[in-house]
Amino acid sequence: MGGREMKFRVAREVLADAVAWTARSLPPRPSVPVLAGILLEVDGNQLSVSGFDYEVSARAEIDVQTSESGRALVPGRLLAEITRALPPHPVDITAEGPRMAITCGNARFSLPTLPVEDYPSLPSMPSAAGLVDSDVFAEAVSQVAIAAGRDDTLPMLTGVRLEIEDDLITLAATDRYRLAVREFAWRPETAGLSAAVLVPARTLADAAKTLTSGPEITLSLSSGSSGEGILGLSGKDRQTTTRLLDAEFVKYRAIMPNESLSHATLPVGLFTDAAKRVALVAERGTPLRCEFTPGQVTLRAGGTDDEGQAEERCDVDFDGDPLTIGFNPTFLLDGLAAVHTDRARMDFTSPLKPAVLSGVEEPPADDAPAAPVGRTGSYRYLIMPVRLPG
Repeated sequence: MGGREMKFRVAREVLADAVAWTARSLPPRPSVPVLAGILLEVDGNQLSVSGFDYEVSARAEIDVQTSESGRALVPGRLLAEITRALPPHPVDITAEGPRMAITCGNARFSLPTLPVEDYPSLPSMPSAAGLVDSDVFAEAVSQVAIAAGRDDTLPMLTGVRLEIEDDLITLAATDRYRLAVREFAWRPETAGLSAAVLVPARTLADAAKTLTSGPEITLSLSSGSSGEGILGLSGKDRQTTTRLLDAEFVKYRAIMPNESLSHATLPVGLFTDAAKRVALVAERGTPLRCEFTPGQVTLRAGGTDDEGQAEERCDVDFDGDPLTIGFNPTFLLDGLAAVHTDRARMDFTSPLKPAVLSGVEEPPADDAPAAPVGRTGSYRYLIMPVRLPG
């Protein structure tokens, strides 16, 4: 068993961060025991901390001192718990044969290692497609992923569709009750690039949120005849890949209404607070009733004799004939939380057709700094109404 002896010293915070990040993508119920492991590989002064379950791979790289190159596979969740709990001192790790020793201050641990030769090799990163600002990407993914389905028997609905058309990326997700779409600018490696893939929403949301240590994320894609499609995302010292979903996404552009017969402009904070209060009495599955008239909206929920009732008025700008429409309160609140602007616009065609929520961009003050490229991309959240009783 040559090549198993490994030795290094590393700062505790740095190690704990890298291990925690990698451990998050480990499978809760691995199909084979080695997939519960985290692979530690030292080469020179670089330690890579990686995990892979055939769907998602994660790899973090950190600097270490006084090292002897080698590799070891150790139980991942246990390693994450130990490194998080260590005292604030440098950590010395030595792996030899079937055990790995961790020493930090007065604390010592000895862990069993897993058979490293049975561990699958991580997929190689596809070729870079381009760069996106990490903040823009994290915001866009979070805005869209909320609308993805959670039911794994319908894989098409658990994904985020990522479309690339030259220097514009469009993300879309739907669970059939709502649809979220966000566009933003990015910097592709080659002009005229066109692609559309379906990425598991949970994985994408997780990666986008945690790859923000550097200013940019490199996005990589491989699909087609060379095997399974893969999306790669890499930040400053971390990279992750995920297998793409092989499913047909809905023709979502056909669902977006292209006309609006009435619209309201809402103060997001006040309207959200009012909706949360009124929704407290909305029994599971009962709608939040919104009655729009010039200058105001009245929110109501409950109403039968054996349940609570609530109503609250909120000042809004409303343009059009008075309209009463019902929404699932959770879906409405999700959309309001995702617009990220002080005011939002809601467009309506009829009480039984989808409404569209979008952010209202405030004109910048004269002395305001320019918004970063991509921040001004459009966000639309379409929400199906609930038929109101009576």
